[in-house]
Amino acid sequence: MQYIIPFSIWPYVAGFIVLISSSTLATIGLINGLVQLALFIAVVCIPVWRTGRMSYVDIGWPLGVLLIGVLTLALLQDGYWLRTLIVSLVYLLIGGRMGLGALHGLRKGWLDTELPRYQYQRIHWQNIGITNTRLRAQIEVLSQGVFNASFIALPAFIMAMNPSPSISYFEILGLCLWLAAFCLETLADRQKLAFLVAMKKANKPRMVCNVGLWRYTRHPNYFAEWMVWNSLVIAAIPSWLALYSAESLIIWVLLGVGLLMVSYGLFATLVSYTGAVPSEYYSLQKRPGYKAYQLQTNQFFPGPRKTTLDVNSDPAG
Repeated sequence: MQYIIPFSIWPYVAGFIVLISSSTLATIGLINGLVQLALFIAVVCIPVWRTGRMSYVDIGWPLGVLLIGVLTLALLQDGYWLRTLIVSLVYLLIGGRMGLGALHGLRKGWLDTELPRYQYQRIHWQNIGITNTRLRAQIEVLSQGVFNASFIALPAFIMAMNPSPSISYFEILGLCLWLAAFCLETLADRQKLAFLVAMKKANKPRMVCNVGLWRYTRHPNYFAEWMVWNSLVIAAIPSWLALYSAESLIIWVLLGVGLLMVSYGLFATLVSYTGAVPSEYYSLQKRPGYKAYQLQTNQFFPGPRKTTLDVNSDPAG
């Protein structure tokens, strides 16, 4: 089995340095950095240190996204008000949806044990010889806070600083794609939940979910989440171009690279780090039909089925 080295914290740190070096975004970047640090220390780092469970990052990360929306709406007044309002609401919806789900899980006791995707990280650490797991856990969870303080905040801050009252086709395309991806992610989660409830009632808890969107990709929710952020990158392009005259060339170029890093960082996370790869490591152990499902269905990008195997034909399911 191959193990993927987790996405390092250092690119995020570099992105934050670029952000606070910007002529137009330095103040909001610094404020957001301090807010994210305070949030993660209180909600993630301290609980992780006390319990040894990294699952608390699932609360901190979406709440951090929600706070980016709040800061954008409350503090950035130089841009066109409608654009600022729209992108702020988008961040509030993204963070609010995931954050409420995480808080619901906390209330239900789901975080009383480590989530499988974070258990998988400890397998990876053992494989590469890391012994100081408490320190490594702090670095891992804090990297998500630095991600919020750097690349994740860029689309919102860049768009909210654009004073042009003209809404471009790129922005319309990006926002339409965002709405479609947001709805698909919600639909995928609901389809999965309905399937699990039905299988539990039928006393078949080991069946493979291959209904609805799950027929075309093994992780439609992760793909849709990735497209949510790609859509925001697309929508931010006109505003990034508008920053050309306000920034030094090197900072302007690096801010553009930072937008691309939103897509790359989420892809690395959703596929290799806490997404598809860890999920499938445990699904193969729990669900007899999952190997056939892997052969039949694309891992991440949606596509037609490759075979006609019946993944749930195993009577032991």
